[in-house]
Amino acid sequence: MGQDHAGSYRCYYSTPTGWSEPSDPLELVVTGSYSKPSLSALPSPVVTLGGSVTLQCGSHQGFNRFLLTKEGEDESSQTLDGQRAPNWQTQALFSVGPVTPGHRWMFRCYGFYRDTPQVWSAPSDPLELLVSGLSGKPSLLTSQGPVITSGQNLTLQCRSDVSYARFALSKEGGQDLPQRPARRPQEGLSQADFPLGPVSTVQGGRYRCYGGHGLSSEWSAPSEPLELLVAGEEPAGRLRDRPSLSVRPGPSVAPGETVTLLCQSGDRTDTFLLSKEGASHRPLRLRSQDQDGRYQAEFSLSPVTSAHGGTYRCYGSLSTDPYLLSQPSEPLALVVAGEAQSVRLTQQLGALPWERRAVVEEWALKEGPLREGPWSPRPAPSSHTAVPEGQVVSGRVSGRPQGRAGQRWVRWGPPVSPVYAFLGSFPGPSLPATDPDPDLGSLGALCSGETAHPRAF
Repeated sequence: MGQDHAGSYRCYYSTPTGWSEPSDPLELVVTGSYSKPSLSALPSPVVTLGGSVTLQCGSHQGFNRFLLTKEGEDESSQTLDGQRAPNWQTQALFSVGPVTPGHRWMFRCYGFYRDTPQVWSAPSDPLELLVSGLSGKPSLLTSQGPVITSGQNLTLQCRSDVSYARFALSKEGGQDLPQRPARRPQEGLSQADFPLGPVSTVQGGRYRCYGGHGLSSEWSAPSEPLELLVAGEEPAGRLRDRPSLSVRPGPSVAPGETVTLLCQSGDRTDTFLLSKEGASHRPLRLRSQDQDGRYQAEFSLSPVTSAHGGTYRCYGSLSTDPYLLSQPSEPLALVVAGEAQSVRLTQQLGALPWERRAVVEEWALKEGPLREGPWSPRPAPSSHTAVPEGQVVSGRVSGRPQGRAGQRWVRWGPPVSPVYAFLGSFPGPSLPATDPDPDLGSLGALCSGETAHPRAF
């Protein structure tokens, strides 16, 4: 069937006395004669229960009429004249609402010309409205943290203690609403994973998720927003410079001091972000200041506590692409000394696969990790004492640790009183420790993951 068959049809029947009255007209519409228009929801396809939304149908074909159809049991349609839009397309804005539960809100639209009203375009892609209700909001999580490196695989997880049958994911400003059936990894918990694949610029943004029951059009209240920041891309090709990160007064400070982290870049940068390794909260943001052609921001931490200790990086971003970040600065380790409590580390001889020799500096304050070295039978002031595999060492230990990926350091304090400890590599998640010993000072210790090997402490 082609365009020639489109039109308005009537039928008659004949009698001995003549022809009957015509039937009611039948409109025969032929679709697919033109390329499909686009259909989007303004501002979002997520609509609060009882609210309204504007659906925009647009095309560059120059249509002067548009038709919107609602599919399902309560199907309906409405037609509007096309209007010229600033982007040289014609479009029509359809008001829909108030939305109610009980039916699916699924729409398509078509474009056509006024002089051939039965010849339509192909249908737009379907657009389903997500009706957000009041039932318990789920949680939206990611194991990678808020800053994602470009090219890294990413999965978002929506979970709830409500037994939802399915979950949907929405991105602020986006039109897609991917849905996944819920699975139940344990009693009382439902969840769904949304793999986003290797991350690129399009994944940056603010996300929320929703839970739904069966085929109902009503969904839960939205989760709290989750911001994804993509680092390593070059927004508009302008953030080529990796920023630098420095600290005043220095990388090792006492509790109560004021610390300033300075992030600088030679490229034009609108905003700097400061991120702490392992933190789940959003990075700190500051507007940049132009200082003699260099852009910078000063992040002040005051008063410093042990919670501020850790590894920091900073990034630059542009106001036109706030979720796209520059390459990260080199990492900067901030050590807050003097607050670690004393612990006594004990382990039965031979219970662990000892693999390393460690050097303990006695009566010395050393910046950086302690070294491995040869065996010396007796410690002496300002000398190095190697610990052979499986042996015990007594000495004073102080300094600043240098952790690696997969390791977590306990804080360093002032020089300790002599303490007996075993040194070696540990397959378990932590070293066993007894209650604090009041006779001891502070001791820095390493806790290692399953695959990491501890260094000397």
